[in-house]
Amino acid sequence: MSQPDDATPAATSHARSGLSETLRFLVTLALIAFVLRSFIVAPFSIPSESMLPRLLVGDYLFVAKWPYGYSRHSLPWSIPLIPGRILARQPARGDVVVFKNPADNRTDYIKRVIGLPGDLVQMKSGQLFLNGDPVPKVRVADFIDPVSPNSPCRPFPGGMLKAERQPDGGTACRYPRYRETLPGGRSYEVLDIGSVAPDDTPVFVVPEDQYFLMGDNRDRSADSRFPAMAGGGIGLVPEENLVGRALVTFFSTDGSAEWLKPWTWPTAARWSRIGEGF
Repeated sequence: MSQPDDATPAATSHARSGLSETLRFLVTLALIAFVLRSFIVAPFSIPSESMLPRLLVGDYLFVAKWPYGYSRHSLPWSIPLIPGRILARQPARGDVVVFKNPADNRTDYIKRVIGLPGDLVQMKSGQLFLNGDPVPKVRVADFIDPVSPNSPCRPFPGGMLKAERQPDGGTACRYPRYRETLPGGRSYEVLDIGSVAPDDTPVFVVPEDQYFLMGDNRDRSADSRFPAMAGGGIGLVPEENLVGRALVTFFSTDGSAEWLKPWTWPTAARWSRIGEGF
């Protein structure tokens, strides 16, 4: 007479227990990631040249979520769990911020804060004016950007921008570079390639709870000088649309690496850019 087989129920129970532990671990991991991305830091990548020379296409950076408080745009996919903005704090002039374009409340942009609520902002012949006073703008050494898939040295009207041969045999793009200093002493570098229509604007009056933001690459930035539209300008940015403040660059690539050729990865990395703060 055969004996009852107790091994099968025991094995099934053990398997269920193992599956339960795995699911519990994955849910905990997902919750930790959700909290980190929503309330502490989140990674972002740079897809355009609008913030040259500080940010290059192919830069990856961490953005701090806590400096300006939290809104639904702090959460992944802008989940509407936070009404308005809580623990709100005003950014400082000169901060580099990530935000949602007001045109669609979905697309991430990154620009520099220039005008605070109540400020008057205007451009005259490429010179920034804040509350009627010119912001000091001093010519400094040209910005030399090696040509790569992520930095192709796109032509500029009038032929004022072109690739130049470098002593090492490579080519690089030469940009006219300036240093601007905002009231309070905050300074940063901007590029001003030539004369374009947005070099002259009307006076913008920044309303309460909104901000005037600009890219550092002044002639190639769709910013608050332009009306908000999907894939284009941003207009004046509401406080609620702020996502966070740029914190540190944690990786950068010139775009020359190929995924199926691992030996190309190290040479594509811009190692010197890693660890740069704001």
